[in-house]
Amino acid sequence: MTSAAERPLLFLDVDGPLIPFGSSSANPQASTTHPSTPADQGNPLLKRLDPGVGARLMALGCRLIWASTWMEEANETVAPRIGLPRLPVVEWPDVRAEEGPRGLHWKTRPLVQWANGRPFIWVDDEISAMDRQWVAAGHPGPSLLHQVDPAKGLEDADFCALADWLRALAPK
Repeated sequence: MTSAAERPLLFLDVDGPLIPFGSSSANPQASTTHPSTPADQGNPLLKRLDPGVGARLMALGCRLIWASTWMEEANETVAPRIGLPRLPVVEWPDVRAEEGPRGLHWKTRPLVQWANGRPFIWVDDEISAMDRQWVAAGHPGPSLLHQVDPAKGLEDADFCALADWLRALAPK
């Protein structure tokens, strides 16, 4: 069995991948709720969360980490709605956009630092070619920067891409 320290990391954004920006009808599961779902706390977009996505993420076998501006609120508000336990949270440093190459997402460098050479997946809706280049040049381990369509959120095709990458990563 692989220990938590050896498992690939999966950095997970909330807005876009888990809360799609498209019509609420884009997610047929959005109307169902997880058994322990708290009230929407005044955020109608929370109704767009798919309560089954947490189990699908856990089934990937990665060490899940929130990589979102929701920070600890993702554990309090999002995790219970999708059936996830409390997850580690990336604490974002005070980073200015002008401190990196033009087009580099402000999350990219902190995520590579957090990964510290370990294999990782980054699931976000704002990944660019510059992010891919920067990670390829600066991260010694395997990585998958997976961009999700923010209008649809994580879909079957996304989970297939993640699972395929993880299978290819596994030792033969």
